[in-house]
Amino acid sequence: MNLTLDQIQDFKGKYPKQIWSLFFSEMWERFCFYGMRGMLVFFMISELKFDDEKANLQYGATQAFVYAFTFVGGLFADKILGFRKSLFWGGLLMIVGSLILATNPHDFFFLGISFTVVGTGFFKPNISTMVGKLYRGDDSRRDAGFSLFYAGINLGALLGGYLCIAIGKGEMLTNIIPEDKRWNVAFGLAAIVMVISLINFVFTQRRLGPIGLMPQKIAADGTLIPTEKWKIYGVYALTLLFVPLIMIMVSVPQYTDYFMWTVGPLTLIYLFFEMSKVSAPERNKLWAALVFIIFSILFWGIYEQSGGSLSIFAANNLNKDLLGLDPNGVNNSGGAFFIIFLAPLLGLLWIWLSKRRLEPNTLIKFGLGFIFLGLGYYVLFATRFFADLQGVTSLNIFTIALLVITFGELCLSPIGLSIMTKLSTEKLQGMMMGLWFLASAYGQYVAGIIGANMATAKEGSSNMDALIAYTEGYKQLGLYAVLAGVILMVISPFVKKLMQDVR
Repeated sequence: MNLTLDQIQDFKGKYPKQIWSLFFSEMWERFCFYGMRGMLVFFMISELKFDDEKANLQYGATQAFVYAFTFVGGLFADKILGFRKSLFWGGLLMIVGSLILATNPHDFFFLGISFTVVGTGFFKPNISTMVGKLYRGDDSRRDAGFSLFYAGINLGALLGGYLCIAIGKGEMLTNIIPEDKRWNVAFGLAAIVMVISLINFVFTQRRLGPIGLMPQKIAADGTLIPTEKWKIYGVYALTLLFVPLIMIMVSVPQYTDYFMWTVGPLTLIYLFFEMSKVSAPERNKLWAALVFIIFSILFWGIYEQSGGSLSIFAANNLNKDLLGLDPNGVNNSGGAFFIIFLAPLLGLLWIWLSKRRLEPNTLIKFGLGFIFLGLGYYVLFATRFFADLQGVTSLNIFTIALLVITFGELCLSPIGLSIMTKLSTEKLQGMMMGLWFLASAYGQYVAGIIGANMATAKEGSSNMDALIAYTEGYKQLGLYAVLAGVILMVISPFVKKLMQDVR
């Protein structure tokens, strides 16, 4: 099926048909990723015997490298491999990492995690970029497409986020899985679904036409020059060399500090170099993209307590008054559950408002994202008013907080993916998407530090003291989020000028 790019982008209706194949590949990859993420802190505390502070710092370091490596994956895709080969290579590495953890998670934890980190870096930014390629630059349906794609992400997150931790903890299939094999099965499940993701992509990629193919140079006579084989194999070899380096870095959080203080400035210097080679209008758009990227660091630093401090809070301070469900499973998958239903509806709302010229600009959407995030954390603070004398509070109220936070995520994250593809130049698509995820890396890094500080505050205290300390911290985070939302709305006219014709 040799479709041209114009044929793909000239689709009728609300969504291009190619989005569904990318939807399912991303869904299973996110099952793997969120299944892993949901197990990290609990596994480190219960099986590796880390204390709460160390587990939070370790979680922040691991997640920071996951997102930081998306910048590397996007860069290699732009320059050498193309999006399709990058995606497939990343998926293979994720499978290897999951199989290592399934074999012996206690002895080879950091080795398996390191393969997963590098693999995610090649997979995640490039499939999102291909979704952007399905639309013309001025197509108002793009935000709706990314909202639908985001629903696929969260269907995988819902399944993986609940099932993996529930199996590992022994909340599910206890009559089938021996106690000493629960974590092996949980990690092995992540490997199985990743295989499904790659099989789906291999058999549906022909519908993508030229999207995601390897970049080619054009000779003076107009002929296309294919990428040299040594460059391709060099990327594969260099990737494998990254694995032991990443293993050392994530196992010692202090090394993460050095990395994060180095890679950000270097990345900005490289971006400024690339910006010097583009036209003034293109440069203004890239400056606007940087505003979104910087604010997203704060957003993810607050939001990503779900994998760190909220994981500990769920284990120690929540009851099972929501249908008897496991609190850690709800914490890992509750937001994804809400997104599955709300994302398509919100995407259709943007289309409806756009037709009536009432759709808020992207800065306003970002601002609303922060405000909902802040309100959600105020609800987390309110859980203290429903606690018993043992410091155990309502999972129902906690879940309401997840619902409010989900509205914030939907206003920011899928729109962020969309705006990166709109504001990027053609040759910097992969790099800017990688930079968006690099900002997420800094958010994860900040989230780990915040969670560690909360854990330090409750050290040696009663469970009620722990609940008071955590909820007080969540109130402060809620205030910071609301203030950031207000600032974004105030500066909206200025950034809108930089964006020019982009909405």
